[in-house]
Amino acid sequence: QVQLVESGGGLVQAGDSLRLSCATSGRTFSTYVMGWFRQAPGKEREFVARISTGGSTTYYAGSVKGRFTISRDNAKNTVYLQMNTLAPEDTAVYYCAAGRFTTIRTVIYDYWGQGTQVTVSS
Repeated sequence: QVQLVESGGGLVQAGDSLRLSCATSGRTFSTYVMGWFRQAPGKEREFVARISTGGSTTYYAGSVKGRFTISRDNAKNTVYLQMNTLAPEDTAVYYCAAGRFTTIRTVIYDYWGQGTQVTVSS
């Protein structure tokens, strides 16, 4: 059982930066692939970024690549999402998730945080 708690969301202006944190429970944190997702009002949840168990490999959605950076600190059981040059289209509830590969290319996220709101005004 893994519990995840996001923090760091808020209201910012276009062009600003924000760093989200996801604190997790359990000593098995380092065995999980970690991901960030977001859901804008009236839209489906979408993938944002993921990071491998050891933190050496990352993958980003095209919409955030070059602007967002995912990282993790296994010693602190925490994953981060650094968001730079934010734009209004980044407005969404951001969710942290923990998962494992079920196939070589498929990650199943079994645990989810409650979400943190990010609002970007113009």
